[in-house]
Amino acid sequence: MIYFDTSVLLAHVLTEARRPAEEFWVGPVTSSRLVEYESWSRLHVHGLAARLGKILEALLEQTTFLELERPVLARALEPFPVALRTLDALHLASADFLRSRDQDVMIATYDRRMATAARAMGFELHPLW
Repeated sequence: MIYFDTSVLLAHVLTEARRPAEEFWVGPVTSSRLVEYESWSRLHVHGLAARLGKILEALLEQTTFLELERPVLARALEPFPVALRTLDALHLASADFLRSRDQDVMIATYDRRMATAARAMGFELHPLW
């Protein structure tokens, strides 16, 4: 299973130079429901929701979401092997929850801090080009 964070979704929506190949979105991809809120917030802040909202909606429709329920939030309260920002901790708590349910989880991120923390937790990183 590929778990992606907001950096991957926004890289695609904003057509950044570094973004996942189209094939990335064809396979099953998973994220926390948090990615939806983070992404819409970013588009609204920059006045891009009207222009890019349909692209974002299409990608969100292809995503399997893990809700921020009590077990995920409880994991986020526990220590991590490296210092994390709050939203990164919630993403990694979500991925760790999935792994605790015997899911084979790879992390897709463009965020260096998130990648460092994921590796420290024993996650394999999904290669992004």
